[in-house]
Amino acid sequence: MIQILTGIQNTSAALDAERTRLDVISQNIANAHTTHDVDGKPYQRRVVVFENELNNAMNGGTAGLSTMHVAKIARDPRPPTKVYDPGNPEADPQGMVATPNINIHEEMADLISASRTFEANLAVVKNARSMAMQTLAIGRH
Repeated sequence: MIQILTGIQNTSAALDAERTRLDVISQNIANAHTTHDVDGKPYQRRVVVFENELNNAMNGGTAGLSTMHVAKIARDPRPPTKVYDPGNPEADPQGMVATPNINIHEEMADLISASRTFEANLAVVKNARSMAMQTLAIGRH
C-alpha cells in the first residue's frame, strides 16, 4: 500500500507541474496582442522549465524519489515581432509596431500536449486508486 501511495505522490507532483504549464500557456494566449507589459515593452512569451528531483540529487542535492516539478518560469528569448501598422499609436517612426513573440499555433500545440499529459497523469491516479481498493478487498475475503 505504501508503494501505491508513493506513486500517487509522484503523479500529484506531475499534475501540479502540468497545471502550471497550462496556466502559463493560457497567459501567453491571453497576452498575444499585448503591446505594453508591466515593463512598457511588448509582452514576452513565458515558458515553463521543469526539473527532475533525480537530476537535482545527482548534482549534489539529497537523494530521493524521482519527481517532476517546475524549476522556474522563464521568458522566451526570441525578440518581439515587428508589424507594419503606421496608423497605430504604438508605431515607431518607420510605422512598425512591436508585438509579442507569441505564435498562437505553437501555443495551441503546447496546450494540447499539456492537456493530454495532465489527463494521462489523472489516469495513473485513478488506476492506483482502483488497485488500492482491490488490495483492500482482498483482505476482507
